[in-house]
Amino acid sequence: MKRVKTTLLVTLVAILVCGAASAIDTLNPGTAAPQKAAAHFNPDAATAGYLAQMSPEARAKSDAYFEGGYWLLLWDLVAGLVVAWLFLGTGLSARMRDWAERVTRFRWLQTALYSLQYIVIAGVVTLPWSAYEGYFREHTYAMSNQTLGAWLGDQAKGLAIGLVFGTLAITAIYAVLRKAPRTWWLWGSLVLIAFVTFGAAIAPVYLEPVFNKFKPLADTPLKQGILSMARANGIPATDVYEFDASKQTKRMSAHVSGLLGTTRISMNDNLLTRGSDEEIKAVLGHEMGHYVLNHVYKLMVFIGVIIVAAFAALRWAFEALQARYGARWGIRGVGDVAGLPLLLVLFSAFLFVLTPVQNTISRTIETEADNYGVNVARLPDGFARAALHLSEYRKIKPGPFEEFVFYDHPSGWNRIHRVMVWKAEHLRDADIAAYDVAHPGTPGVAKKE
Repeated sequence: MKRVKTTLLVTLVAILVCGAASAIDTLNPGTAAPQKAAAHFNPDAATAGYLAQMSPEARAKSDAYFEGGYWLLLWDLVAGLVVAWLFLGTGLSARMRDWAERVTRFRWLQTALYSLQYIVIAGVVTLPWSAYEGYFREHTYAMSNQTLGAWLGDQAKGLAIGLVFGTLAITAIYAVLRKAPRTWWLWGSLVLIAFVTFGAAIAPVYLEPVFNKFKPLADTPLKQGILSMARANGIPATDVYEFDASKQTKRMSAHVSGLLGTTRISMNDNLLTRGSDEEIKAVLGHEMGHYVLNHVYKLMVFIGVIIVAAFAALRWAFEALQARYGARWGIRGVGDVAGLPLLLVLFSAFLFVLTPVQNTISRTIETEADNYGVNVARLPDGFARAALHLSEYRKIKPGPFEEFVFYDHPSGWNRIHRVMVWKAEHLRDADIAAYDVAHPGTPGVAKKE
């Protein structure tokens, strides 16, 4: 679900982070199974078998949807350029600053008043593009369940959050820009990192419930199995929550998210209704891997490095453009809030160029969580079927370069093949062998004569 992207905080806080007992609880996974089971399993054939479960029509639709997203990256940048021109090229930004200066003599309040104007105007201007990207296109590919009114309601909520946190972030950053005119890029980046971290910490408990209703999962063997796995892996969660994402989308998702005591295990109702218990446990094993492997903290470090590098580049680019066009645009210097549109579009351009780097960082973290999850849940076939569901909107088998540039998660083919290789190495474990005996139609498992 797309949110309003009108502030530094909302642009950056794209929260990444975003089971259990084995299928046969009474068997010891390490107990040797008959060698006969290991002789008839081929990971490549098993992977091909899973991919064959997607019809050609479904694959074509998924490919078209995901490949269209490549162009959206470019058009998002173009939309940002249009917004920057609207504020700078027409002199609107300077007039907004001048009005704020007439209203109050306090610099911090002038910045806040400008920020409120900017966020509202930018949100309204980009609404048609956001509607195409987040509503009409999603309905074209049958990925959305929302009515237009409900979608607009979510946009209004996102705008309200942006007004509060965006204004606070912009006001704080510009206070630093004015206090440290030479080293603003360093101190400004640290302030932004602090806001991003704060947003990641409060999102699970305070922001996500603005858009969806969270409730404890009903007390079932599935829930007890998830909590058992959480306890076994040192995750301080005492409950499992479900949320009503089906009112917005058809996608399945789950997460173990939060920082500094706000950790929450959550899954959406699509996963509960469309996924089997095996798929759910496999997905939650992956999500718990993010927590145990400290991916949230590692991601914050990576984001921090990117922000510092971006601000360093901003210093050079902003000063060069301000020297050439500042008089025309009415920008007095880097500490002048009228220059915010220029800072934002330069920041967006920097992130656009770094798309392969950002995706590689995310994809590497997701691969680590995949590996952790399959070792915890020990349900490779459940994980493979979950990967098929995710491939309804992600191209399942891209080329290597395509995956490197555009994928923030491993492709469906890579994820399925990896767990099938894992399965091949564990065929003699009693729980894996017993699963195949109970499920003779599983891809890669030889049928009995």
